[in-house]
Amino acid sequence: MAVHHDAHKDHACLTIHGPDQAGLVAAVTALITRNKGNIVTLDQYSSDPEGGDFFQRVVFHRLDLSAAMPEIEADVEKTLKPFGMQWTLTDQSIPKRMAILVSTSDHCLLELLWRHRRGELPVTIPMVISNHTNTAEDVRTFGIPFFHVPSQGPDKSEAEAKILELVKDNVDFIVLARYMQIISEDFLDKVGVPVINIHHSFLPAFIGAAPYRKAKERGVKLIGATSHYVTKDLDEGPIIEQDVARVNHAMTAADLQARGAYVERAVLSRAVQWHAQDRVIRKGNHTIVFTDRP
Repeated sequence: MAVHHDAHKDHACLTIHGPDQAGLVAAVTALITRNKGNIVTLDQYSSDPEGGDFFQRVVFHRLDLSAAMPEIEADVEKTLKPFGMQWTLTDQSIPKRMAILVSTSDHCLLELLWRHRRGELPVTIPMVISNHTNTAEDVRTFGIPFFHVPSQGPDKSEAEAKILELVKDNVDFIVLARYMQIISEDFLDKVGVPVINIHHSFLPAFIGAAPYRKAKERGVKLIGATSHYVTKDLDEGPIIEQDVARVNHAMTAADLQARGAYVERAVLSRAVQWHAQDRVIRKGNHTIVFTDRP
């Protein structure tokens, strides 16, 4: 049974993207009007009005939305098909279901759980899965089920099969909150939902393991964190959000790691929030993010 968020009752979000062309905006606004909707916010972007790509996110209010959704969906398909557009339509009162995978570092995990408890993330969290047990008690204090799925040795197939068994059809997206395992292409193909990762460097710098050590060795003056969608290519998926912090020559690699933890928490939280609010549209290896920030 879906959980409903009263603050967003009768609010729908329509996202579209495809080839830019004249008449698109008029078609979408007319569509919403004839379905008795009232536009609350509208964001759009065109990469080039002549032959480029068009992206739009519209939130509208419609009384008795849940009952009207099938009819609106049919109208969206009929209206946008001639334009060759891809689209999604979501009921904003139904929070997305988010599974969290984590290893031993708890700072990103606890930040997400804390923000969720405060009502700052429009998600439900059906489960936390870890290949270690050190975060189990912390997770359970938030009233969230914890599952231990060990993952040892180079062959991760058994662990991935168990995780798939837990998440399949039970979550809408997965967050790797410092889950220090490489996800296989086979897992991504089978899981069927987006997977979001937090990497502890300002990508594309310092891909892979030990980025703070590499940053210290390189003598950087800025460190950063990157949240991105996971693809088969390690740390090269579409970037959702990044941020940086200043460091200096006197700081050790451990100091960089401690400073970077603050950045990681903030960057991952923003990426999760924007994904959950349907603010992120993927195009190839890029994202268009209609943020709620100035």
